[in-house]
Amino acid sequence: MSVTTKATIASFGGKLLQLSHNATTTRCEMNFNLYLPPAGPDPEANCSEKGFFQHAASKKGIAVLYPDTSPRGLNIQGEDDSYDFGTGAGFYVDATKAPYNAGYNIITGHSMGGHGALTLFLRNPGKYKSVSAFAPISNPIKAPWGQKAFSGYFGEDQQEKWKEHDATELIKKWSGGPLDILIDVGTGDNFYKQGQLLPENLEAAAKEAGINGVKVRYQPDYDHSYYTMATFSDDHVEHAAKYLL
Repeated sequence: MSVTTKATIASFGGKLLQLSHNATTTRCEMNFNLYLPPAGPDPEANCSEKGFFQHAASKKGIAVLYPDTSPRGLNIQGEDDSYDFGTGAGFYVDATKAPYNAGYNIITGHSMGGHGALTLFLRNPGKYKSVSAFAPISNPIKAPWGQKAFSGYFGEDQQEKWKEHDATELIKKWSGGPLDILIDVGTGDNFYKQGQLLPENLEAAAKEAGINGVKVRYQPDYDHSYYTMATFSDDHVEHAAKYLL
């Protein structure tokens, strides 16, 4: 795979590389960022650039890879029309409905990315060492955002397929051993108030399945912004470091 470096930015003693490559899975150029910490532990923009993980990652000597949120450049009619679909939100699924099945094959994260992080972890037991999320869409089949996305990417008649990409549904069937999931949700998050995130459904499903390792922290007054991520990102790096180092 040939990778192009678009920019190199100094950050917390390390380097943030803005990169791109021609992806065969999505059939277009994909952007991603890679934070490389100092050599050893220290005694458009979206979360892929404003993730705020560099501070703690630098201290721990952990590299951080930020994938883009959607394929860009496929020129599918209507893919740029909405902030919560298409190039605005790929939802980290392999689309099966035309025309999005031609390139929307995507794999962390915040909001939609949090949904992706949880479902990738739960769909692939043993593949990832840890998982955490900020304000994830935890039960998309019950949320307007998820219903819109899954209708477009899978089709309205593919309800069982929807469940394969829903953390609340997946955790009901979890058999991969003890879980340790960290989730932060702000009580001042308007999307939480509107019923888009539904972390309480994930908690309830885990409890019903006898799973104790889902920790949802409801942060008083915090919203859906990058300021919330900046405030609690160090905790998420510490969470990952328990399993990586």
